[in-house]
Amino acid sequence: MGDKFEQTDRFKDGLRIRKEVLGNAYVDKALEGVNDPMRKSHQQYITEEWSKWGRPGLTRKQRSLLNIGILMTLNRSAELKVHVRGAIRNGLTEEEITEAITHTMMYSGVPAGVQASKDAAAVIKEMKDNGEFEEAAKNAT
Repeated sequence: MGDKFEQTDRFKDGLRIRKEVLGNAYVDKALEGVNDPMRKSHQQYITEEWSKWGRPGLTRKQRSLLNIGILMTLNRSAELKVHVRGAIRNGLTEEEITEAITHTMMYSGVPAGVQASKDAAAVIKEMKDNGEFEEAAKNAT
């Protein structure tokens, strides 16, 4: 997947990291069927930006914590769910995710925290129900 995109070094690095964090199925679905120039350009950009997850200075767990707080504050429910799954794949525990939401709630407000709690709980339940939670925690990057 990704062969119809410009194969820059940043794209290759970003694609590898994006798949490690979000999973092959999610990334492949995002990239497949991208035929119009606008969406292709956006997916090229998004994938190249994922290469920043390989920069020194922050671990993937720390980057995931930041994303949870940012996406919760912006009330981006769909993206928050994606990144909660990624956070677990990066080694965050359920307790750490809960604490990140609780801490961010103090600054972003209770409504944002309530929605984020619902979103995170739904993802964690789904992952536990299908066995993905234990597998992701065991193979955390």
